[in-house]
Amino acid sequence: MQALLTGLTTGLALIVAIGAQNAFVLRQGIRREHIGVVVAICAVSDALLIALGTAGIGTIVERAPWLLDVLRWGGVAYLVWFAIGSFRSALRPEGLHAGDSPRAVTLGSVALTTLSLTYLNPHVYLDTVLMLGNVANQHGDERWVVAGGAMLGSVLWFSALGLGARALARPLDKPSTWRVVDVFVGVVMLLVSLKLALGA
Repeated sequence: MQALLTGLTTGLALIVAIGAQNAFVLRQGIRREHIGVVVAICAVSDALLIALGTAGIGTIVERAPWLLDVLRWGGVAYLVWFAIGSFRSALRPEGLHAGDSPRAVTLGSVALTTLSLTYLNPHVYLDTVLMLGNVANQHGDERWVVAGGAMLGSVLWFSALGLGARALARPLDKPSTWRVVDVFVGVVMLLVSLKLALGA
């Protein structure tokens, strides 16, 4: 039980911080656009990366720092592009019924954005593959219990964030609210891109 709690609390501590991925989950939850798919991709991706770290694949990441550099600059470019799109949306907020318009976001584009925000961020490899993998492997025979706790934390967090935002969607269905949400998401994306660019 202690190993499970260790994994759960460590996983939550690393996941809960507001970043590009969390901001996007929040945005999609409030927009009520394919939130189930977004939550599933985030949780399954975390589970996969945690499992790889627990299995010892983290050594590959440690031995190929150039790979993290490629991901870092790809992530910077993508996040800046996404931030510009968010600021443009803030200039013409539409509210919840945007999904009924010709500009509705497709399932494919939402899935691709979620995958990009997940796998183009080198910090996700440092947090899930290296850090959580190392924490799990310090528990010997119980390493997979620790990993399971971290995976559970990911599922709980993304479900709460996405579905909680979805539940608040109706009260927040105002153009002024959407302007704030889009500006917030854009600022988060720019801050994360700056952090990546500086190698922080």
